[in-house]
Amino acid sequence: METASYIRRRDEIETYFDRTAIDAWKRLTSDEPVSGIRATVRAGRDRMRQTLLSYLPDQLSGWRILDAGCGSGVMAVELAQRGADVLGVDLSPEMIRHASEDLPRIDGAGRVTLVSGDMLSPAHGEFDAVVSMDALIHYSEPHAREALANLAQRTRRSLVFTLAPKTLPLMLMLSIGKVLPRSDRSPRIHPANSARLVRDLLKSPEMADWRGGQINRISSGFYTSEAVEVVRS
Repeated sequence: METASYIRRRDEIETYFDRTAIDAWKRLTSDEPVSGIRATVRAGRDRMRQTLLSYLPDQLSGWRILDAGCGSGVMAVELAQRGADVLGVDLSPEMIRHASEDLPRIDGAGRVTLVSGDMLSPAHGEFDAVVSMDALIHYSEPHAREALANLAQRTRRSLVFTLAPKTLPLMLMLSIGKVLPRSDRSPRIHPANSARLVRDLLKSPEMADWRGGQINRISSGFYTSEAVEVVRS
């Protein structure tokens, strides 16, 4: 069950990405030249994407995967190229339109479907794995746990996601309003203790047959995030 506070936060994030910062995020997730600060974020996101992909098998034929908060669709395409049937979901209809315009041809059995909406909607069906890069960082720990427990009930194999660790540089940036892409437009990032979040998540009754997996930190200039894995036993 989605709480009222989760729904309010979801709607705030949708407003930011869909109405305020779509152009900035299009540039950040493209090959266009960007400033030095944004270049470090782009490099960090590229490394993070490869880290999350490394948590999954190279051959994904027969897998159905949810890319929760798919953004420009780059992750979804790489998963499909491994053979997966990928559903990419993003709150921003504008981002989905942008991603759909640039979708490359997928060779082999994999395919990508991109839709706008809530990643937690039961209408999306069941999955073998859920991948979520830099989406849960905008939710508090309780809301992130709620989202993950919700997704786990419809996931057969693994949850792979990122969280923002509570580091001194990040806390300083938050305190002075320097979070990218621009302080007057960016929704607040919620730092989390990844190990604690996983531990508390696994205490949920619906997580009885799940266990914690890898946690790896990626740091690149102004980008710092942790790749977290939870798998069915």
